[in-house]
Amino acid sequence: MFNDLARATALGATFIAPKDLDINNPESIRSVASTIAYGTMSYYTGNITNTPNTIAVFPQPHYWWQAGACWGAMLDYSHYTGDASYDDVITQALLSQVGPEFDFMNPLYAGSEGNDDQAFWAFSILEAAERNWPQPDDSIPPWLTIAENIWNTMVARWDEWQIFASNPNGLDYKNAVSNGGFFQISARLARATENETYFQWAEKVWDWSEKIGLIDENFNVLDGASSMNSCQDTNPVSFSYSQGIYMYGAAMLFNYTNGDKTWGHRTDSLLQASRSYFSPFPNATNIMYEHACEPYDTCNTDMKSFKGYLSRFMGATTQMMPSTRNDVQELLGVSAISAGKAYVEGYDGNPGLGQQMTALETVQALLGFDAQPPFKFGEIQHVKSKPIPEPMVTPSTTTTATLPSSTDQPDSIAHVIAVGYIPVAIAIIASAVVFSI
Repeated sequence: MFNDLARATALGATFIAPKDLDINNPESIRSVASTIAYGTMSYYTGNITNTPNTIAVFPQPHYWWQAGACWGAMLDYSHYTGDASYDDVITQALLSQVGPEFDFMNPLYAGSEGNDDQAFWAFSILEAAERNWPQPDDSIPPWLTIAENIWNTMVARWDEWQIFASNPNGLDYKNAVSNGGFFQISARLARATENETYFQWAEKVWDWSEKIGLIDENFNVLDGASSMNSCQDTNPVSFSYSQGIYMYGAAMLFNYTNGDKTWGHRTDSLLQASRSYFSPFPNATNIMYEHACEPYDTCNTDMKSFKGYLSRFMGATTQMMPSTRNDVQELLGVSAISAGKAYVEGYDGNPGLGQQMTALETVQALLGFDAQPPFKFGEIQHVKSKPIPEPMVTPSTTTTATLPSSTDQPDSIAHVIAVGYIPVAIAIIASAVVFSI
């Protein structure tokens, strides 16, 4: 009735492949995550070519935003596992994209950068700030200042539709991921700075999202609405990453408000609504899938990474609202085991950076439950470090080989889904990059 769960080879004969992922054993989780991280980084050679057009980004067809998302995944990997193998590469990538105004509006990507693209880089910059990640360049502001710079560009155009006039995509479409990104960034900055302005804006974006139906009465996060019809025609398609983005923003506000019941209810309701992305069939319990596209084999390159961000933000939500832990463990555990099996049971012929990132985020999210939570106001510091060189990637500590390029061998994947028949077809309207009215 549906395809076998995730099967792929481990990258490189030098790996000691885990026999099975024990989701109750942190060492087992770290071992599997290390293998998957190695495969993820095999797609990246920008630190070797080290040109403006290749540094920090991944080869086509991957867009700039997905690179920002991947560095966020690798920041998590370093934090959750303690493996610093890739730290210099991560730092180099983040610093290379700050832009002339230190706000991640990089002129190189003006033709494709939208509010949601910038938001994914902001998530990574906030991770760096919230973990006191070393910043070695005195000519570039601290991570938290950069995050505030990004927010300042976003708030100034919240009533507008696009960043660059030269980018015509989605001028009449106001989507959940852009508004949810701004909501989460506002929530995290409120906690990091104790500046009430950020909290007020987070509330404003939430209220608007509910008002026009981006968040429906059952706390499903829908894709967007057209301003051509006063945002009254909400697109019923939903994607997992938007659900996760709003969820973590709400959890941040639960923590920031010292357990406000309203934000607790919203966080838990978003989490329960996320169950729609699990268990597509009775014999695929708690397997994660992208229900708008995977059953129809219509997921594009971007969509193949969406489940990873849901995993990331579910795991992070447990740090801000510990009462969610049991539900998150229940939902992520089976998919994480499937991702782990992908590295010992054979290559399934479906490689991709998005699939690799989803596997990594799903497995390492299990380590987030007990990890040091994000620092907040009074704990965030500007940590200096030695100047970084033009780094070559150091292999993970579980390997003895030099990191391969993406052309050296087949890439392993994590296809942690069950694909099959869903009775109701859904017309997918591509997400655009616009804010609310």
